[in-house]
Order: sequence, then C-alpha cells, then structure tokens
Amino acid sequence: MSLRWPAAIAAALVLGLTTAAPQGLAQASNPPSSVAVERTAAVPTPAQQLAKLTLDQRIGQVVMGGVPATGASSSDLAMIKRFHMGNIFLSGRSSKGVVATRKVTSALRATVSSRSTGGIPMFIATDQEGGYVQVLSGPGFEKIPTALHQGRWLPRSVQVSAQRWGSQLRSAGVNVNLAPVADTVPASLGTGNLPIGYWSREFGYTPGAVATDVVAFSKGMKASGVAPVVKHFPGLGRVRQNTDISSGVTDTVTTRRDAYLRPFKDGIGAGVRWVMVSNAYYSKIDARHIGPFSPTIMRTMLRSDLGFTGIVISDDLCNAKQLSPWSYSTRARAFFNAGGTMLLCTDARDLPAMQRYLHTYALANPAFRAKIDAAALKVLEVKQEGT
Repeated sequence: MSLRWPAAIAAALVLGLTTAAPQGLAQASNPPSSVAVERTAAVPTPAQQLAKLTLDQRIGQVVMGGVPATGASSSDLAMIKRFHMGNIFLSGRSSKGVVATRKVTSALRATVSSRSTGGIPMFIATDQEGGYVQVLSGPGFEKIPTALHQGRWLPRSVQVSAQRWGSQLRSAGVNVNLAPVADTVPASLGTGNLPIGYWSREFGYTPGAVATDVVAFSKGMKASGVAPVVKHFPGLGRVRQNTDISSGVTDTVTTRRDAYLRPFKDGIGAGVRWVMVSNAYYSKIDARHIGPFSPTIMRTMLRSDLGFTGIVISDDLCNAKQLSPWSYSTRARAFFNAGGTMLLCTDARDLPAMQRYLHTYALANPAFRAKIDAAALKVLEVKQEGT
C-alpha cells in the first residue's frame, strides 16, 4: 500500500505453519503406499472446499482486515470469528520481536474453526519492505534497508537477503508480505513523488533496474515460504501526491502497454501470485475509475495482457483519503464488480459494515454473488498452492 504518515497454503497445512515431525518418526509412521495415495486423494479440492462454505464464510475469504501488530484485542478476536474473516493484516508498528509476534499470530489462528472460516487457514500479512516501511522489528527481525539501498546490491544479494527476512516473518507466523514495491520513480521526479520516492521505496529509477530487484526479492520471499505481493499496479512512481492522504491523485502518463509495467510483468513471470492495485486514477488508461474500480486495469491489463491468474488485492479501501468520495458499500461493490479478488481494509473494525452489505447485495444479485464465489475460489486455490 502507499505509505500513510504518521502511523507508520500444496496442502492447507503448509500455510497453517505446523511443525514437521522428526524424520525418523515420519518414516516409521508412514502408511503403506496404497493408503497414502487414498489419503492424498481425499484432500478436498478448492472447489469442494468452496461448496461447503456459507455465503458469509465466502465473503470472509475475500477480505483482509488490519489489526495492531502488537496484538489483537479480545473484541477484535471476537469480531474476526463472528464475521468469518479469513485473512488478517498486521498494521502499525511492533518492536516486540519474533517470539512476541508469533504469540499474536497464534491468537489470530486460534479464531479459525469450522464455524468461523469453515476450517480454512488464514493468510496473515504484514508490510515488511524495509527502510521506513517495516512493521515488525525487535529481537529476531533484522533492520531492513530501504529498497533504494537494496537496489545498489547485486540481484543475488537481494534474493538471499529477502529469503532471510522472509524466514524471520515465517518464524513469526506471517505468510504474506505486502512487498516488493514495483513502482518506478523516474530520477527527474525523485523525492517529488510523495508515496514512493520521498521514502526511498523504489529499487531504482528505470523499469529494468526495478524489475531485476522485484524478481530477486520475490524469489527470496517465496523460497522462505512467504508470499510476496507486488505493488502498486499499474504504478505509483509518476504521481506526486499520496493516495492515503490526498484525493484526486491522478497519473497522467502511464498507458496500457507502458514500459513502466515491466517490473509487474517480470514479477508475474517469476511466479508471484499476488498483485496489489493502486488507488490512483490513470487518465490514459481509464479516466472514469480509480484503480480498484477499473475493469480495464484489473481484467484487461492484469488478467488478459499480463496473464495474471492469482489474487488481485486492493490497497486500503477503508481509510485512504482517495476513497473519501464513495461510501463503504460502493467501494466494496465496485471493487468486486471490476474484477478484484481480495479487499484490504487496514482497520478490521471497518469491515463488518462492508461484509453485511456484500451479503445483502449478493443475495439480491446472482451475477454479483457469482463474482464473490469466483473470488473466494481463487483465494482457496492460492491457499492450497502455497507461496
């Protein structure tokens, strides 16, 4: 997501972060091969999982709500269970370290049940880019340099470092990282680009340089078992204002087949299964709709042009100033109508109103319910794939 200041699962067991049995025990307890095959075949497919979920549980799979990285309150946990939330974002800042964060994520995973999520494990995400955007720090977490600093390293060093940082996240119970930033800020704009350049969140000043490090960082995260999220499609590098704190933010340069799309294209080509969409307007692509409301950006460009088949996640649709002209219900309806997969709300307390609306609207509109079902199926597919 663009920076806000101040504030600053392959089986399902994989993302459940279970501990593997010692090798000798695993070998001793292995059943005959015929039994093993039978048990493997019994693992429900994503479509079979979907068929068992209620509408509310399906809606819970297509939203991600934010809770404090220092720990969700008892009321937060009760709300997460009541509203069947299947994905959580650790927000704000925590300097408590890996062990303490593992307790936070364990409490969140304890909300998973047949009643809440249909037994589907959670995606737990955070924002661990480096530099000014590092939600988790303290014992066990390295201090990560800015992307601009990382961009001075050889790609292999970026990949190895990202794998190490990802392992720290995994140890803390986090399996999705809302990074890397794939936006390219031209050198001529530099720090005049408030969402990215001002904070040195870009890997470099040319699409080629950024693409190389986006791929390296993504490969490192994936190798650690943490899913990377490339952002903010189709790019925030050539705007001046920050969509989190300003409205009407518009990119007047980027086109449908722009050279600045290369970092996203290469990240997708490297196997990234998550792409975050920018909240900005793109006047040369779809002047009538902001990114998360644009079928041209999500369906035509991402799905068709770039062949992306994973999760299209929004930037924050609850608290960003750019979204202020629209009601919560309009935001939710427009995002899924345009082709979105998962709606991010950085404060989970704002989600129930959206979820109630989505339930009512889906019941009254079969075509819209089909979109919710398709989005939920996509999330279940990616959860079963792993990173």
